Amino acid sequence: MTGRCLHQIFAERAAAHPGRIAVSTPGEEISYGDLDARADGLVPRLRALGVGPGVLVGLCADRSVEMIVGLLGILKAGGAYVPIDPTYPDKRIEYLLADSGVTTVVAVSRVAAVLEDRPVRTVWIDEPGEPGEPADDVTDGDLAYVIYTSGSTGAPKGVLVEHRNAVRLFERTEQWFGFDENDVVTMFHSVSFDFSVWEIWSALLYGGRLVIVPAHVARSPEAFRELLLTEGVTALSQTPSAFRHLVAADARRREPSPFRLRHVVFGGERLDVEVLGSWIERYGDEKPELVNMYGITETTVHVTYRRVLADDLRHPEISPIGVPIPDLSLRLLDAAGREVPDGVAAELYVGGAGLARGYLDRPELTAERFAEDAGGTRLYRTGDVAVRLPGGEYAYVGRADDQIKVRGFRIEPREVELCLLGDPRVTGAVVAPRDFGEGDVRLLAFVVPSDGTDHEELTKALTARAAEELPVHARPSQIHTIAEIPMTLQGKVDRGALIDQAKRPDTSDEVPPERVVRRIVADVLDRDDIPLDTDLFDLGATSLALTRIIAQINDRYGLALTGAETDEATVRGLAACVEERQNA
Repeated sequence: MTGRCLHQIFAERAAAHPGRIAVSTPGEEISYGDLDARADGLVPRLRALGVGPGVLVGLCADRSVEMIVGLLGILKAGGAYVPIDPTYPDKRIEYLLADSGVTTVVAVSRVAAVLEDRPVRTVWIDEPGEPGEPADDVTDGDLAYVIYTSGSTGAPKGVLVEHRNAVRLFERTEQWFGFDENDVVTMFHSVSFDFSVWEIWSALLYGGRLVIVPAHVARSPEAFRELLLTEGVTALSQTPSAFRHLVAADARRREPSPFRLRHVVFGGERLDVEVLGSWIERYGDEKPELVNMYGITETTVHVTYRRVLADDLRHPEISPIGVPIPDLSLRLLDAAGREVPDGVAAELYVGGAGLARGYLDRPELTAERFAEDAGGTRLYRTGDVAVRLPGGEYAYVGRADDQIKVRGFRIEPREVELCLLGDPRVTGAVVAPRDFGEGDVRLLAFVVPSDGTDHEELTKALTARAAEELPVHARPSQIHTIAEIPMTLQGKVDRGALIDQAKRPDTSDEVPPERVVRRIVADVLDRDDIPLDTDLFDLGATSLALTRIIAQINDRYGLALTGAETDEATVRGLAACVEERQNA
């Protein structure tokens, strides 16, 4: 595959087996030959608009076969795709278009409303076009995609990734995975998240079938489990928190499920191996193989490889990330830039062929993060802290800064804080993560209102502001008003104290249990219209959701409810249990 582009390798697979199914989603599928032809149908229209090597093109489509058609069409025209999630808030879409300088967007007509009144030209994927010859002036050194990550200045930054960065990722990992035409691979993640790069091409570069997971199925562990079975999925990529929910859904079945899985690849966030305990007890560690791959967008998805085995459960304090992919190098450097010995934690730097070109139109940030060492070797400063173990493998420790991960997305708290500080009534803001159990990590916001501000009105306004400016994964699940921001003895924000404050029960008579329970249910179910007397399962709750609701109620009031105390899984019924225990 060396020296070729992603779409060129795909075209070879399509020519060899045009009738094989390339992409499917419930109710729709497309063969390699038809997918190749439909993507070719976009080429003349894109080339006529000036698309070629180095030209960025927006990709705005829902989870569908058309999304892959559009992505391939952009690459075949020589351009690089910039994912623009149609579910993003209006202001985020406006920012992505402006910052990337995109003038052409490839989209499906279903999301036309998102692009209305935008200063862009639109090429509709679902409008038929005469096939054209793919661009012959594109090389593996040209850009393939630009994916945006959260920025500490409040402005997301685009990461420039070339074809050769991605192609070599698969070449250098073939020894471990051996993908082929028999593989069925899920696309579980958003195209805006670089884990999707691994998912898409581990199918399409090898003649396998890509199964696009509908959004509502991705949100339901039970439905996702069924999809894995009915589609015969062999390769699955998951963040540890998402897999935890799948494990819980599967564990509710008396017998093990007849999965066809060969590999489950973890990435996007820290893996705590105890999460896999019940899965390994049920299925072992051989089939499927469980693989942890540390990585970041700037280093092209994955950096390391590590099989996770049953024996790892004996050391739950270690988050193993293993060894670097063969064409990458890892270095652990202290604050003075010196190598540290084995067993000493330090910041992780990555070198090698996976390093992205840099950040779009941010030369200073590129120079800062993609620096050269004294020997002239280009290294990416990850901001992650790791340690090299005596056997030569690496283990992940944590972040060297405040950056956090929520459902695999990197989030700079400062970006969220600046959004909240945009309200003139807010004089201070701090955002911190809290694990609500089962790997359910959410953002909590703490704001200091100016004198005379109506706190309830401010909270509502800030919630609306976050919804207008931030994608779902970056919005605070709770906003608390506080008198002042606590500090540590070292003069830093004491986020731990704020989280502890949020956990303390609110015993004020002004906040009755019914109101608190209703707010918890609304947060877990991600909806505002929660009737007091409607069964929560009729509102879309699952068994896992109810477990999380009860856990939060217990956390809030210091109780030990199990859910068996009431025959009514309603807000009023649960609130009555709280009042009964409080009065006992």
